[in-house]
Amino acid sequence: MTLPGQASLEQALELSWPPKHAWTNGPWRLREGAGGGKRVSAATALGPVSASDMAIAEAEMQRLEQPRLFRSAAPDDPMSRQLEARGYEIVDPTLFYATPSARLLNPNQRPLDAIPSDACLGIHAEIWAAGGIGPARLQVMERATTPKCWLLARLSGRAAGSAFVSLAGRIAMIHAIEVRPEARRRGAARAMLHRAAAWATEQGADTLALAVTAANGPANTLYASLGMRAVGQYHYQIHPEDA
Repeated sequence: MTLPGQASLEQALELSWPPKHAWTNGPWRLREGAGGGKRVSAATALGPVSASDMAIAEAEMQRLEQPRLFRSAAPDDPMSRQLEARGYEIVDPTLFYATPSARLLNPNQRPLDAIPSDACLGIHAEIWAAGGIGPARLQVMERATTPKCWLLARLSGRAAGSAFVSLAGRIAMIHAIEVRPEARRRGAARAMLHRAAAWATEQGADTLALAVTAANGPANTLYASLGMRAVGQYHYQIHPEDA
């Protein structure tokens, strides 16, 4: 099976983790994030951009009282080089991982190891809040209009982790994987990935994908160990006054 490429994954990212509002202005895709983080706030270029185009995007983000933040697929693309010349700093280089959903199915997984839910429960919010994922990101999950589910990992009968998965066509994107500190390296994240793959398959999605910062070594090691492949990348660039 051929895994989706960069363009398909970027589209899936926006559908499964949507901004409050998105619109086009000249060569830009602009986003109002409402405090939901970089993924829903960064501007992306739809084509070549000029210095005057940069000023338009900057003004729009300042109007929304958001950081002047852009997302690029590669450090050497023309927009990224222009931003660097303007003093923008690269932050959070990120990798897209993907795998056929069927590859992550675990027929031996116990049903209570990772429980799917059609709503965000208090225990999900509690785990996320402890990991720094607050109400604004929970609102991003609520905004997703495609099929979605919330996952709860359990270890020794106790809630151990939360994750969110949402459909974008034949791609299921998993977001906000958070495991309680005392439960880490004990299989909770792995259990949620297996359950996400099962849910994706039930929904007709043939690919499970996610985005993770390159600096998150343990997560990258886990995804590679499960046979997921790094199939794309992006990074953000932020104005030094807004960093």
